[in-house]
Amino acid sequence: MTTQTTPSESPKSPGTPETSDTPAAARAGLVGLPASLGRALATGGGVLTIVSTFLSWTWTTDFPGDLTVYGYPGGLQVLVLIGGVLTTLFGLASYGVRGVRALAPGSADAAVKMAALGTFGAAWYTVIAISVELGGLVNLDPGGVVVAIATLVALIGALALPFTRPEPDPVDPDDTGWELLRHNTRQRWNTFRAAFAADTPAPARPLPSWAEILVIVAVMAVGLTVFSYGVGTAYDELFIGFLITAGFGFAAVSKAGLVARVSAITAKHRNITMIGAFVAAAAFPFTQTSDQYATIGVYILIFATVALGLNIVVGLAGLLDLGYVAFLGVGAYTAALVSGSPSSPLHVHWPFWASALLGAVVAMVFGVIIGAPTLRLRGDYLAIVTLGFGEIFRITVLNMDGTSGPDVTNGSNGISSIPNLNILGFDFGAQHQILGTTIGRFANYLLLMLIITLVVVVVFRRSSDSRIGRAWVAIREDETAALAMGINGFRVKLIAFALGACLAGLSGSVQGHVTYTVTPEQYQFAYAVPPNSAFLLAAVVLGGMGTISGPLVGASLLYLIPAKLQFLGDYQLFAFGVTLILLMRFRPEGLIPNRRRQLEFHEESETPAVLSKAGA
Repeated sequence: MTTQTTPSESPKSPGTPETSDTPAAARAGLVGLPASLGRALATGGGVLTIVSTFLSWTWTTDFPGDLTVYGYPGGLQVLVLIGGVLTTLFGLASYGVRGVRALAPGSADAAVKMAALGTFGAAWYTVIAISVELGGLVNLDPGGVVVAIATLVALIGALALPFTRPEPDPVDPDDTGWELLRHNTRQRWNTFRAAFAADTPAPARPLPSWAEILVIVAVMAVGLTVFSYGVGTAYDELFIGFLITAGFGFAAVSKAGLVARVSAITAKHRNITMIGAFVAAAAFPFTQTSDQYATIGVYILIFATVALGLNIVVGLAGLLDLGYVAFLGVGAYTAALVSGSPSSPLHVHWPFWASALLGAVVAMVFGVIIGAPTLRLRGDYLAIVTLGFGEIFRITVLNMDGTSGPDVTNGSNGISSIPNLNILGFDFGAQHQILGTTIGRFANYLLLMLIITLVVVVVFRRSSDSRIGRAWVAIREDETAALAMGINGFRVKLIAFALGACLAGLSGSVQGHVTYTVTPEQYQFAYAVPPNSAFLLAAVVLGGMGTISGPLVGASLLYLIPAKLQFLGDYQLFAFGVTLILLMRFRPEGLIPNRRRQLEFHEESETPAVLSKAGA
C-alpha cells in the first residue's frame, strides 16, 4: 500500500520541491530515516566536525602537519574544517534559513550529500593514515575520535535526504539470470546517481553590475587560493586530502547551483573575467616563498597553452590529431637554433621576439605541409596519419646528428645550454625584486608565459566567434551537411590545422629557454613527462572541448596530479589512470563543458532548462 508523506515526516526542501501527494517511497532517501531527522543529523554533524578540528587528533608530532595543537587547526584539519563548514552551510540552506538559502539556488539536498561525503572521506583518510603510520588506533586523541563519529553521522543524515527515484525499467520475462543481474545492477546505479543529482536552478535574481564584478573578483581570489594551496602542499598526505576536499567541494558547489550562476555572470562580463584571471595568475608567484613551486606553475602554463591550441583542432574543428606535440617541438627547435646556444650549428643569436615569431611561422608552415595531403582523410585514418607525423618528426631530429644525416639538431644530445632570455635589459635568469618580493628564474618565465597564454586565449576567442569558427563547428558536427551548405571543408580544416600548429610553435619557443635543452625524446606520443600528445589530448577532453577555460583546467590537473603522486612509485600511473576513469565516468562532457556538449550527455535533464532559456 502506498503511503503519503506528511510535513512532519518529510519537510519540503527549497532545493527539492515536492507535492503533498508525492509517494513516500518515491521521496525516501538512501537511508531509511525521516528527512527531518536526516537534515538535523547532517547539519549537526557538520557543526560537530567544525568543533573537532580545534581539538587534538593525535598525541605525537610524528604525523606530518602537527595535529596535536588545541584551538588551532593545522594540516589536514584545515581541509576537514572547510568540508565541515560547507556541510553546515548547505544543511542550513536546505532548511531555508534566510540569508543562507541564497548559497544553494539549485539543490541544497544534493549539495549537502556531496559536502558530507567529501568531509567524511578527508576525515577518515586522516584517521586511517594516523593509525597506519603510527601503529594503531591507540595513537588517536579525542579529537580524532570525535571527527570520525561526527563525519559519519553527517554522512548518514545526508544520505537520508529525499530525492526523486527514477522510474524502474520494465523487466523482460524472458531474461536469463545474467540479464536480470545486469538489469538490477543498472537500476540500483540509476537510483544511486539520482540521489546525488541536482534540480534545475531557480531563475537568478539580477544583480547590479558592480556586485557581479565583485563576484568575479571573489571567484578569482578563491581560485588563486585553492591553486596555490594545492601546488604548495608540503607532504603527500596533505595533497591526497586536498584532492578529496577540492573534488567533492567543487561537486557540492556545482550541485548547489553556484557554478551555473557564476558561469552566467562570467559569460556576461567576459573581458573583465579574462583580465581578472590574468591578474590572479600573475599574482601566483607573489604567493610563493621560493621558486620551487613557480617551476610547476610555468610548466603548467606551457602545457595549458599548447592544449588550448590543440583545442582549436580537436574541440572546434573536430580533427583528431595524435601528433600535435611535434609542432611544439618544431617551435622549440627553431627557437633553440637561433638562440645563441653554443651547440647550435647556426651560431646566431636573435632577439626573443624574432625567434618566437620564427618558431610560430615555421610550425605553421609544417602544419600546412602536413595538413595539405592528409586532411582529406577523416576520423581514425586522420588520427593514424597525424600519429605517424609525430613519430617522423622525432626520428628526423634524432637522425640529424651529422652521421645519419646533416648536422642540424645534434641527434639524441639535442641543443643544450640555451641561454636565458634578455628582453629590454630584463634578464629572465636572474632574481629580481618586484613589489618587495624576490622573483626567481621560473617566476620570470611564468610571467612571460602568462603573456603568451593571453595571446593564445585572445586568438582562440576571436577565432571561435568568427565566421571561420562557426564553419569549424559545422564541420565538427556534420561534415557532409556543412559541405552541402557551401563550406569549403578542406580549406577550413587546413586553417584550423595551421593555426593550432602556429600556437604550439609559439609556446615551444618559450619552452626551449625554460628547459635549457631540447631533445627528441621530449616530443614522443607518450613521454613520461607532459606535455606529450597523449596528455594534451586528455587535457582537452577532460577539461571540456571547445571552451577556453576547460583545457586550461584540464592541463593544470593532468600536470599537477602526476607531479604530486610520485610517492606512489610503480603505482603512480595506476592511480592516475583510475582517476581519469572516474572523471570520465562521472563527468564525460568534461569539467567545464560548453552547452552543446553538455546536452549530448545529459539531454533528458538539461533540455527543458535550455529550451526555457532559449524561449525567454
